[in-house]
Amino acid sequence: MSTAKTASYLTVLKIPHAARTFGAALIARFAYGIVFLSLVLTVTRATGSYAMAGGVLAVFGLSSSLLAPYRARLIDRHGVRRALLPMAVLCASLLGLIAAVSWQPGAPRAALWVLGAAAGAFAPPLGPFMRTLWGVLVPDEKELLQRAYSLDTVAEELLYVVGPLLAGALTAYAEPALGVALSAVLLLGGTAVLATSPVAASFRAVGAASAPPQATGAEASPAPPAGGARWWTKLIDPVLVTAGLGACMGAFNLLAVAFADEHGTAASVSWVSATMAVSSAMGGLLYGAVGWKLAARARLPILAAFLGIFCALAGQATGMIGLVVLAAAVGFFMSPTLTTSYLIAGEVDSGARSTEAGTWVNTAFNTGNAAGSAGIGLLLAPLSLAWCFVATGALVLLPALVSAVRNSGRMIRRVERIEIPAATANLNSGEGEKP
Repeated sequence: MSTAKTASYLTVLKIPHAARTFGAALIARFAYGIVFLSLVLTVTRATGSYAMAGGVLAVFGLSSSLLAPYRARLIDRHGVRRALLPMAVLCASLLGLIAAVSWQPGAPRAALWVLGAAAGAFAPPLGPFMRTLWGVLVPDEKELLQRAYSLDTVAEELLYVVGPLLAGALTAYAEPALGVALSAVLLLGGTAVLATSPVAASFRAVGAASAPPQATGAEASPAPPAGGARWWTKLIDPVLVTAGLGACMGAFNLLAVAFADEHGTAASVSWVSATMAVSSAMGGLLYGAVGWKLAARARLPILAAFLGIFCALAGQATGMIGLVVLAAAVGFFMSPTLTTSYLIAGEVDSGARSTEAGTWVNTAFNTGNAAGSAGIGLLLAPLSLAWCFVATGALVLLPALVSAVRNSGRMIRRVERIEIPAATANLNSGEGEKP
């Protein structure tokens, strides 16, 4: 690796239209940082049932995650004004209805179920779309694009740290439903500003990003449709590793609670979460500032393997201080692993299905996270806590191994394609070995 001479995140933000576009996207995405905890607190107060709150959150999260790639495909095909904006309007309106219906106790439960599922179904995939726009802003500078993705990933993680704090403050000093209403305002307002950005306005239907913003008047030639099987083959590595990463993180968070409870300091688990968040941000920023000579597909399994190893070692901690230290090591590799996955997904298809490719990475992480949280609970009874941490590390180590084997096989095939024609040429010219 080599440290890039222009390793400055300020360079990224100085790109024409970058700060405006990124700022608007962050405002809209902040809604997702607030809404999850706000929904739980709001529905709990409105119905008096934690089970009901968990159910509404589950249907919102599932419909949001599972349908995200298809919403992304609509954006790739129909553009910002015909797809992204209508999604934001519908989702914000439904969140507003949830806030209104549940402002006072006694809210109809059936209505909350339906509104929660519908709001999730229309939630716009703002993160993947912003990463598609980064590809338009810096199409020919890989190191700068890496910095942009790292900045994007770290900023998004911080939103999920600040968002719950704001939701809690609104509950303590006002009404929890105000957090849901604020999420609706941020989502709609941020997306509307994003849509007015020249780089977003230049994003054409059929997923083709037009010429750079200064040439928005020019018609973009539509990208060729991405081949089905070949497209999926290229996307296997980031989706597989990210699904394992999500499962690992979902399980790790639950195990951290069990570990803290076992050591008699349940409240101290917050230090684990905070340390992981800060460490992840530091790792992401450092990773983005380095110019890597190793290809992204080769880096991905290495980063994931380190994360899995530290996760497995966390079970050997003898107290909360040891767990916090190992959690910091786990978090340090989290943002770099996600960033690399997004970079690979961005390389898979920069045309007809660019937003959809990035959204599959998001969906893999979210689905894996839910599965990891649910699955590790079943292992806590028959296995010791230490072995549960080992199993959690294996959730990301195994996909990393598969990715490494696939990548090595790809390199071998590439070398064979280069060497075989060269040998044939030598034989044809009479320069080959004589019998």
